[in-house]
Amino acid sequence: MAAYARATRGLQQLLVLSALGLLATGAPQPPNIVLMLMDDMGWGDLGVYGEPSRETPNLDRMAVEGMLFPNFYSANPLCSPSRAALLTGRLPIRNGFYTSNGHARNAYTPQEIMGGIPNSEHLLPKLLKKAGYTNKIVGKWHLGHRPQFHPLKHGFDEWFGSPNCHFGPYDNKVKPNIPVYRDWEMVGRFYEEFPINLNTGEANLTQLYLQEALDFIRTQHTKKSPFFLYWAIDATHAPVYASRPFLGTSHRGRYGDAVREIDDSVGKILSLLQNLGISKNTFVFFTSDNGAALISAPKEGGSNGPFLCGKQTTFEGGMREPAIAWWPGHIAAGQVSHQLGSIMDLFTTSLSLAGLKPPSDRIIDGLDLLPTMLQGHMMDRPIFYYRGNTLMAVTLGQYKAHFWTWTNSWEEFGQGIDFCPGQNVSGVTTHTQEEHTELPLIFHLGSDPGERFPLSFASSEYQDALSRIIQVVQQHQKSLVPGQPQLNVCNQAVMTGKLWSATGSKEISSTTQNQQLKKDIYWG
Repeated sequence: MAAYARATRGLQQLLVLSALGLLATGAPQPPNIVLMLMDDMGWGDLGVYGEPSRETPNLDRMAVEGMLFPNFYSANPLCSPSRAALLTGRLPIRNGFYTSNGHARNAYTPQEIMGGIPNSEHLLPKLLKKAGYTNKIVGKWHLGHRPQFHPLKHGFDEWFGSPNCHFGPYDNKVKPNIPVYRDWEMVGRFYEEFPINLNTGEANLTQLYLQEALDFIRTQHTKKSPFFLYWAIDATHAPVYASRPFLGTSHRGRYGDAVREIDDSVGKILSLLQNLGISKNTFVFFTSDNGAALISAPKEGGSNGPFLCGKQTTFEGGMREPAIAWWPGHIAAGQVSHQLGSIMDLFTTSLSLAGLKPPSDRIIDGLDLLPTMLQGHMMDRPIFYYRGNTLMAVTLGQYKAHFWTWTNSWEEFGQGIDFCPGQNVSGVTTHTQEEHTELPLIFHLGSDPGERFPLSFASSEYQDALSRIIQVVQQHQKSLVPGQPQLNVCNQAVMTGKLWSATGSKEISSTTQNQQLKKDIYWG
């Protein structure tokens, strides 16, 4: 692993020189950065990944013109921790986006959570400002809803979107609807000024988010200043929605309608970059925050392709994501990279694009993928699968070792909550927390991407894979300093009885909030 670290640093230095080389050609420096983060979109939702309806022509063309990553991962199987990892380049266990309320318990940021992104964390937009970037977030923030966690306090210059997902509608008596902000000002609420029809699925939000992106790009192009656009839209998160022109147009139902509208929006953004003549100076990356939420399937959940289970789990379906890089003139067209990638790599890669180095006073888990994208370099690195505060699994090369297996409890399963519908694998998709730390279950993801056939404990293949993975785990745990957990549900016994609501407009009782948590917890 020491050699791996030295190689990584060497590649980062190579990238800085490469960026300086771009300057010598007369291209504007540094390049613009557009990160497109979808919500609960699955690996199998795009035509280029094998979705049979082939309803994503723009994203498929983006892949043809750029680089496709079949082995790209989120940092967590849930929304908030994954987003915190993207913007800090660090595992949620390091940046505090986990809970210690229970073993392997998933957690996000509903109104019950008082925590958020710590001030001690260095977020990507704040670092990019050192290189002169203007930064905008469009859509879902999800890193805390109290005033100190506002995105404009963490490096963003503009924001149009919400601190949370489009949950609701609520009755506005004991709990208000989720707010929508423009910068510091609340400009309305979901289901009110920003209507979502749960019966028909009609909502105009994706069109609003698209227009925000287009206007920002045009404005920054006029100003001739580099920009960072974080386009974090949520149409594929249940309850899924689409605007009227897209409703009923997909073979896949309402979820497919939402995907089609997203695909159309991506096409319009890429076309604008080309029409403005700045596509060769704009790096674009498309991915998702976690796997498709099979609990919402089939009507409001996506596809994880051949992979096991979905959102909330650390099986492949919960954390392997669609991923496409696009940078005409720099990333050669039609490339497929089997590099193990992580959403945290977008942090480090973006800094390299800006000619910046990552913070040196902390461990950064994200790698710089530009050597892979520009020169085809492959880097040996592990993928850590955390669920809450527990390391559930590790992938190294093509081998994945499960140290714990768990889907959800028998009690929840009995209530119809199923994270792996139609995918029961005996001894693997367990409804009790099963420990395998002494003899991990190991799968070869190349020949068994569905994690159905664990290697024999007695085989030499198993023993060799285990010895290499154990070394990686021991080094990881030796250097791990967990951050202060931000996602613990407040203890009512020590509370004053009131919490600041996500809207900032009223206080609501903690009892009411915890009742609502039971309703919302599976939709984080």
